[in-house]
Amino acid sequence: MEISARNVFEGKIESVEVGAVMANVKIKIESPQLITAIITKESVEKLNLKPGDVASAIIKSTEVMVAK
Repeated sequence: MEISARNVFEGKIESVEVGAVMANVKIKIESPQLITAIITKESVEKLNLKPGDVASAIIKSTEVMVAK
C-alpha cells in the first residue's frame, strides 16, 4: 500500500468496540503505546477488523497540539 501520510504506525489490534454508527479501535504499537481510532462501523466491517489482526494506524492532520 502506498500512501502520502508520513505518520504510519503498525501494530496489533487490541480491541474493537462497535456501536450503532461508530467503532472504537485500539491498536497496540511497538513501544508500549496504544493508539485509539474512532472510525465508522462500516469501515470496521469492510476491513473485517478484529482483535489480534495486524493493522496500521495512519495519522494525517492539519493541526498538531502540544501540551505539558
